[in-house]
Amino acid sequence: MPRAEPAMPVRPATWLGFGAMCIGMFMAILDVQIVATSLPEIQAALNIAPEQMSWVQTAYLIAEVIAIPLTGMLMRILTMRGLFVGATALFTFASLGCASADSFGALVTWRVLQGMAGGTLIPAVFSAVFLLFPLRRQGIATTLAGVLAVLAPTIGPVVGGWITETYSWHWLFLINVLPGFAAVAVAAAVLPRAPMQRDLIRALDWVSLGLIAVALGALEIALKEGPARGWTSGLVLGLLTLAALSGAGFVRKTLRAQPPVVELRNFSNRNFLVSSLLSFVLGIGLFGSVYLMPVFLAFVRGHGALEIGKIMLVTGVAQLLIAPVAVALDQRTEARLLTALGFAMFAIGLGMSAVQTPQTDFAGMFWPQVLRGLAIMFCLLPPTRLALGHLAPEQVPDASGLFNLMRNLGGAIGLALIDTVIYSRGPVHAAALLAQLQAGDRATAAFIGIPADMMAALPAGPLDPASQSLLGPMLEKAALTSAINDAWLMIAVLTFAALLCVPFARRAQPGGTP
Repeated sequence: MPRAEPAMPVRPATWLGFGAMCIGMFMAILDVQIVATSLPEIQAALNIAPEQMSWVQTAYLIAEVIAIPLTGMLMRILTMRGLFVGATALFTFASLGCASADSFGALVTWRVLQGMAGGTLIPAVFSAVFLLFPLRRQGIATTLAGVLAVLAPTIGPVVGGWITETYSWHWLFLINVLPGFAAVAVAAAVLPRAPMQRDLIRALDWVSLGLIAVALGALEIALKEGPARGWTSGLVLGLLTLAALSGAGFVRKTLRAQPPVVELRNFSNRNFLVSSLLSFVLGIGLFGSVYLMPVFLAFVRGHGALEIGKIMLVTGVAQLLIAPVAVALDQRTEARLLTALGFAMFAIGLGMSAVQTPQTDFAGMFWPQVLRGLAIMFCLLPPTRLALGHLAPEQVPDASGLFNLMRNLGGAIGLALIDTVIYSRGPVHAAALLAQLQAGDRATAAFIGIPADMMAALPAGPLDPASQSLLGPMLEKAALTSAINDAWLMIAVLTFAALLCVPFARRAQPGGTP
């Protein structure tokens, strides 16, 4: 049943508390991006083996993806205020621990705590939209949360690059401390108070909790290792089997448990199911685009972290400019139409990046970024309303956790698919480009970036050692560019395919409930 809209206006303290929650969420998302820019500096400082370095990020992401679906359970036990204050305090404390870490083991341990805390903040914020605000204010609140959620990955490379070049790597974590303490203090003072339900701890289904942790953790590690080791390797197949068996056991036990760790019956709601599928595909596009651009700019164009961040700011600026328009349209236009518009625009923006050359730089990336930035708010606002706007207050925390989990899982699977495409297609493109070059194809030479006079001077047939030495790096960059283009095209097609889900959602009135 639709919820009655409160007659009382929203108090300034409510907006202040919600703003503190958004700051905590922004810190958690930004942290992943800025740490990624400085992994080489951290590796050198702590003398970490190269094959272990990725675990600084992976440990955080595994803990985060396990924590996200548990947000509803934690919110029922701790209340919204208690969960946010506790999670933000833990995230801030763990950030201090990361900054003081003097070994690989210590850093990874603190990163796990960071991820467990940070993973609850995103669904908690989107739950707060529908728990704190009346219907007429939910669009504005969702926009505020949505802008910060998608802006953090965009500005992350700039912030991380600036910190790396200006200060030490410790400040990648210390930057969280003052905002963290401020968010905790404000939220503790102004968010609504409610009694904790400690009796739910005794009734907690610990077996289901363990099964979901094993399932999501094994899946995340398999997705990380699959592209490099091969999807048929013993380790990857074993992890995928473990994830499948644990996941099946979790579903079976959770559907029988009272109260369940995660309320999976939300998926029986058609609008929630459709919106979750859209969130999954959006995760592929969001995480994929934020991953592919730095890979291209670093390994093909040779830009540093700070320069990469400046180029990627275009998307964030477009998001900020379109946000007021998105709110106004969301309050006046049927949700399915806006969703279709957003995903169509996003898919076109992704597809426009699938024709890059090794010479592409800021100018060639400008309009695809603009289109994606304009589209993101329409891919986020209406589906969030379709997913959560019609639910009863007690359903929102669980549903928000599942909704946000789908986006993160989409991102994890999307990155694994992208890496698989790049690993597999790169050598194929390299061989094809070399064959075309040896055949004297001038279009191929232009794509690679070989000047016409150099092309004319090349001998016919196989390249001699001197030519191979000279042209080898250019061929490698051209092959990588072609493989990256294949990845852009793949996620563009998947995003277009998501449009097929939209008609299955029930009609939602503008600014209203389904």
